[in-house]
Amino acid sequence: MPNKKKVLVTGLSGAVGQAINGFIKDRYEISSLSRNGVKNIPNQNNHKGDIGSLDSIIQAFDGVDTVVHLAADGGVRSINGMNADWNSILQSNIIGTHNVFEASVRAGVKRIIFASSGSTIMGYETMYPYSELLSGKIDPKKNSIPIITHESEPQPRSFYSVSKLFGEDLGRMYSAVHDISIICIRIGGCSLDGKPSPGRGKSIFVSHRDIAQLIIKSIEAPKSLKFDIFFGVSNNKLRYRDLIHSKEVLGYIPQDSAEKF
Repeated sequence: MPNKKKVLVTGLSGAVGQAINGFIKDRYEISSLSRNGVKNIPNQNNHKGDIGSLDSIIQAFDGVDTVVHLAADGGVRSINGMNADWNSILQSNIIGTHNVFEASVRAGVKRIIFASSGSTIMGYETMYPYSELLSGKIDPKKNSIPIITHESEPQPRSFYSVSKLFGEDLGRMYSAVHDISIICIRIGGCSLDGKPSPGRGKSIFVSHRDIAQLIIKSIEAPKSLKFDIFFGVSNNKLRYRDLIHSKEVLGYIPQDSAEKF
């Protein structure tokens, strides 16, 4: 596949990995990095290793153009969700993210797409007017809701959220110090079945094809884009997270909304 970019995906078997796989598998030469391997990936592209150990993963990065780093504890498929304990978060999300970034630099990877999380600003949901918006007490068509952007102050409420902010800042440092581009996507509610969950899920929902579009546009973004942060949500009626920045910089135009489901 000489004309296809070589893209290594960590956590391909997770919720986001499954959501995007159908959209990227024929577009790029995909390889996977995981503890136990992934089905339907050729043996030579199916790397096994623990991201908590740099030595066990570094060979997977050889010849790779772009890394999509999805692997983490605290996501949809994690046993305790975003309430994963500190030791697990430390090993997977902090040490592991450092190892993925370091292996990428050593291998000459040109870009990393880092799966951050909308939970980095989740604290706003306890504040007015966002609490009223999510509880259905405010109609966004009749009331102006201040949109939270990538420049808004973070509001983490869990070790998971803090670990994602760490990854963003680590990416900011690596992109400044090394010849590598790092794009962070604060992914919203990406479910296994591709449908929004009740309640706040209608605000933070991102469909499978929308998150795939955003990741593809991040992979294809100009080399001059060294570092940036974008929100990964669909165009939901109750949305309070920004879409303008990703539209202006990446050309992202969501095709879906929670209301479609």
